[in-house]
Amino acid sequence: MLLCLTANHRNASFELLEKLSFAAPDAVAGLVDATDATRGAVVLATCNRFEAYLEITDGGAVAAADAVIDVMSHASGLSSTELRAAITVLRGDEVVTHLFAVTSGLESVVVGEDEISGQVGRALHRARTDGTTSGDLEQLFQRATQTSRGVKTHTAVGGAGRSLVRLALELASSRVPDWSLARVLIVGTGQYAATTVAAVRDLGATMLTVFSPSGRGDAFGAKYGVAVQRDLAGAILDADVILTCTSATVIGTSAIIGDQRRLIIDLGMPRNVDPAIVSLPGIELLDLETISLHSPVEELSATADARELVSDAAARYSAERSIEPAIVALRTHIFDLLDREIERANKRGAGPETEAALRHLASVLLHAPSVLGRQAALDGRGQDFIDGLSAVFGVTGALATDDSRHDAASA
Repeated sequence: MLLCLTANHRNASFELLEKLSFAAPDAVAGLVDATDATRGAVVLATCNRFEAYLEITDGGAVAAADAVIDVMSHASGLSSTELRAAITVLRGDEVVTHLFAVTSGLESVVVGEDEISGQVGRALHRARTDGTTSGDLEQLFQRATQTSRGVKTHTAVGGAGRSLVRLALELASSRVPDWSLARVLIVGTGQYAATTVAAVRDLGATMLTVFSPSGRGDAFGAKYGVAVQRDLAGAILDADVILTCTSATVIGTSAIIGDQRRLIIDLGMPRNVDPAIVSLPGIELLDLETISLHSPVEELSATADARELVSDAAARYSAERSIEPAIVALRTHIFDLLDREIERANKRGAGPETEAALRHLASVLLHAPSVLGRQAALDGRGQDFIDGLSAVFGVTGALATDDSRHDAASA
């Protein structure tokens, strides 16, 4: 059974998301170890959402949800009461639809943003590395990525180059008269920094420098053709616009020298810039909380086609999952018969060619029922398919079902 606990920009404060994002990387293993009800976990933590996707035992929803809240409360310093009020719990098919929509950028601050699909992929990769993923979660996340590609390829959401970085720069452009004359400092060398370089250049900026808190500035500068700064204080002094996108807090009030006008755009999670910096003369700060308040204007809304594609993909995936036990039962039945026939044929002197031909025939015969069974489930006729298997082959089974959505209180 699938379970998702989500706190995002729609139902939680930026401060709460920041604390969860900071705590998430070191807490994932604890989500699996905390209770026997959890078979696997993948955690997606970004600047605008914290989501724990779990595979759990039947009847284990309450224990698994409580374990997530307890583990994350301990890791983040947030009270369990505060977390329960902010987290929405999704079960079963709604987990599928939600993840497909999230991965496709339809639930982002900037609808259709480019970065989220990569963040989802990295969340799965980390779960693999940490050994917390499971078979069902692997399939779910891989199908979500496929759906995201379909949305970008076949709908108006794709190819727009939308991102939180670009939204921030749109807001900043009213404060920067001429980007070609602006001295731009980028603090960070990760994927967000690479996206920032491209977006700033698209606006006409040419005087770009980078500072890397992790020491990777030289490699980044060589790859993207950006000058490298090794002294942060000096780099800030020479900059008109500063964009931060690292995993560490790097700029406080003591880092600012002089009172020249500077625009600082903080894209980090957790914050890279102390909010108190706005008390200094000449400093203007755009952080994620401010940027989110200006989130998608009408032209950035998802198209109906994108929503329909996600809905159809989720329905198909859920249908396949629901009918899979019956198809597995049919395959087991057929291959058990096949093994007995091969054994008898071998006793009569049949060779490898006969066995190969029989196995190929069995696979061919199973193909059509498998396809028709999945289609029947998609059409809401899964039980008819199962009844047919029982009548024709004596194979018994039941549709796999998941509970629907519940809020955190009921979990």
